[in-house]
Amino acid sequence: MKKMKKFAALFLSAALVTACVACGNDAGSGESGSSGTEESSSESSEESSEASGAESEESSEASSAESEESGEASDAGSEAGGEASGEVMTYADYVAAPMDSEVVVETYVQAKQSWWEDKATLYTQDKDGAYFVYNAACTEDDYAKLTPGTKIKVTGFKGEWSGEVEIMDATFEIVEGGDSFVAEPEDVTALLGTDELIDHQNKFVSFKGMTVEPAGEGSEDAFLYNWDGSGAEGDDLYFNVSLDGQTYTFTVESYLCDSTTDVYAAVKNLKVGDKIDMEGFLYWYEGVNPHITSVTAAE
Repeated sequence: MKKMKKFAALFLSAALVTACVACGNDAGSGESGSSGTEESSSESSEESSEASGAESEESSEASSAESEESGEASDAGSEAGGEASGEVMTYADYVAAPMDSEVVVETYVQAKQSWWEDKATLYTQDKDGAYFVYNAACTEDDYAKLTPGTKIKVTGFKGEWSGEVEIMDATFEIVEGGDSFVAEPEDVTALLGTDELIDHQNKFVSFKGMTVEPAGEGSEDAFLYNWDGSGAEGDDLYFNVSLDGQTYTFTVESYLCDSTTDVYAAVKNLKVGDKIDMEGFLYWYEGVNPHITSVTAAE
């Protein structure tokens, strides 16, 4: 519309100039023709200038209004975004948060599973619950600082993989001067086979007086390398244990506890029928699948 206004003003000016030149030629008077042309041209120029000025003023006012509205919207968005991204949740808030939503928690490192390509996987917990932090952005130097009990603030997205609820695509910062917390193992033996067990997901837990079962049907082996026996020394160890007639599969996660650890050696030395106590993290994979960090003979 603005371009059409400008074109109309210029067209009118050109038309008036042409008409005046024609009149001057017909009268045969150079002064009369020149005077008429200059007057018309001046009037046309003033009209064009006024139209252009009004147009410019309208454009300036519109641009200013748009800029103010944009600034107000931007300020409102920044305030809302800042509050959403910085507010630390309680464990109850975290549990209630929908999947794929952004979460912010303060928690304490309990164990480190792995670091590679500037990403860390951590088992963390506070006095109310536990959080499995998967592949958080982390430098090697910062990874070295994450000793058990270190307080960290984690920002990421709540996700689920085969039943395991975790914080993904996360960043974290070490809370300087923060307090320390290392969880004692919570005995959840009596919760095996119940719906309540998942409420303790990712916590540091213990299991008491369980019986070692064959790792595979028709086998006397007490463990397998990998879930299907396809692995070798250094891979995950899978073994079966039972309580009250129900059998469960537990794991020594090789990234968490490699082949040089005491628990790795202890599981390799198990025999079917052994009674054992265990500690580890209540990981979930298509059902309960604890990542065991300690195995001892049952008391």
